[in-house]
Amino acid sequence: MPAIALGLAPAELDAPTKAYFDKCMEKIGFVPNVLAAYAFDMAKLSAFSAMYNDLMLAPSGLTKLEREMIAVAVSSVNRCYYCLTAHGAAVRQLSGDPVLGEQMVMNYRAARLDGRQRAMLDFAVKLTERPHEVEEADRDGLRRLGFSERDIWDIAAVTAFFNMSNRIASATDMRPNEAYHAQARTPAG
Repeated sequence: MPAIALGLAPAELDAPTKAYFDKCMEKIGFVPNVLAAYAFDMAKLSAFSAMYNDLMLAPSGLTKLEREMIAVAVSSVNRCYYCLTAHGAAVRQLSGDPVLGEQMVMNYRAARLDGRQRAMLDFAVKLTERPHEVEEADRDGLRRLGFSERDIWDIAAVTAFFNMSNRIASATDMRPNEAYHAQARTPAG
């Protein structure tokens, strides 16, 4: 089954992209369909991958789990099937808690999060739903909970990236890899 509903022929993979896809196969056993979807244009795939890797994997005051939680909270608001499936699996895997992953997909407010994480997600959701209402009081609330200026930037950047990704996924009927559905469904340990 194709990754997206558009008939875009894949470009010939350049050496760095082939190595990246090989690394995906080695580490997770498949190439995520989002990467396959972008593979019609090496420049777009490279830009997407670079931004994703920087936001989600590079050093940050936010943990990898917190960044995945933002991805899921934003994707839940946008009802993005692809991202809820893929990043819900990441929350389950990183947290070792399949229930948390499901709560985040359905409604992050149902999860028993600490005040810091709840405020982070409330900010991300407000930025998704009502960006014109974000004001200094919102940033001050995050600062009071210990988020640095850089952390606030990172929350906003991850939020913005997933809003863009959700819209591309919805517009193209992007389908998640089947493997995501079964990942990390039992408690760690």
